[in-house]
Amino acid sequence: MSRAALIRPLWALIDFFTSLKLTLVCLALAMVLIFVGTLAQVHLGTHVAQEHYFQSLFVWWTPVVGKLPLPVLPGGHLIGAVLLVNLIAAHIRRFQWTWRKLGIHLTHGGLIIMLAGGLLTDLFQRESNMRLDEGATSNYSEAPRLTELAVVDESGPELDTVTAISQKRLQRGGTIDSDSLPFRVIVRRFFQNSRLRMLSQLGPDARPAAENGVGAQVAIMEVPRATAMNERDLVSAVIEIQPKSTSGIVAPASLGTWLVSSALGQPQTFQHGGKTWSLGQRQERYYKPYSVTLRDFTHERYPGTDIPKDFSSRVSLTDPARNEDREVLIYMNHPLRYRGETYFQQGFDNDDKTSILQVVRNPSAVTPYVACVIVGVGLLYQFGYHLIGFARKHRRQITA
Repeated sequence: MSRAALIRPLWALIDFFTSLKLTLVCLALAMVLIFVGTLAQVHLGTHVAQEHYFQSLFVWWTPVVGKLPLPVLPGGHLIGAVLLVNLIAAHIRRFQWTWRKLGIHLTHGGLIIMLAGGLLTDLFQRESNMRLDEGATSNYSEAPRLTELAVVDESGPELDTVTAISQKRLQRGGTIDSDSLPFRVIVRRFFQNSRLRMLSQLGPDARPAAENGVGAQVAIMEVPRATAMNERDLVSAVIEIQPKSTSGIVAPASLGTWLVSSALGQPQTFQHGGKTWSLGQRQERYYKPYSVTLRDFTHERYPGTDIPKDFSSRVSLTDPARNEDREVLIYMNHPLRYRGETYFQQGFDNDDKTSILQVVRNPSAVTPYVACVIVGVGLLYQFGYHLIGFARKHRRQITA
């Protein structure tokens, strides 16, 4: 095969990714996606619609006949990534260094940074909540819509050993084999949203959800995902505990199935290997290398009404690794920023005795500001350059 035959497909690929037609197609698909995704929020809710349409590579559709989902539309991540590659490739290919085009280069560079920052924010931003009672201390925050299965070894003299299994891992099903556990966790059934009913309230044909614990007394039903902003999915799973073989000793029989659910308030315990273990489905936790203590919470209202006027939290931040020990007042538009996380005053509960702080980690938080400054400078330079050129040309015509 000749060299020209080998290079021809490469140039065709370059032409495709630097084409203006690709830009227009992506922009058209983005408008369709926004329109369809906005309509879908009516039935799916804001968060589910964001997951299905804007935070995915493809929008999937499952036909009535058959269970194989089909991609019907590119998702927000795919459209954004293709637009980003298209803009970078076109800029590199057509780049020409002249003072006349400096403003265009700056504007394109700012747009590239803006698209890249938006994609990174969507992929890596993490939001969670920290609930603190007055006088209480916490070193973790919790995801508002994600759960995890906490398997706890309670036999430690001072500290418990916790193995957390994420909701996404439970959703995949199968066998979960962790080196920190002397048994395997086998996911028999998973429910993204569920309801529990006591067997005594159902007919004689009702079957228990599991063999042990609370699951032996209740039935479980799968329901559609929650759509309202103030509602949450009640994630549940039926798991089997299968002991491992150790030191040539044959593993004992299965310890049976258990129901774990975020609808259950207390964890369930069982005995294995001379130790006490507990199972509990809880909100996913993000542990910090420091602790936060709520010293005082203040909630002011407008006189004669129950309308909140202002609420603030005075907290103590303690970080032994950095010799940090100070008090901070968190209130509206005055968050606490520490170790790449930002603490906002979000709300309150429990008759003003509990403060709710929103914890945001966004590695590309400054990207939009940098991008806007670069785009602004580029536009000012480009318009200024042409304005000065026009003024000089007009002056020459007058003097002539």
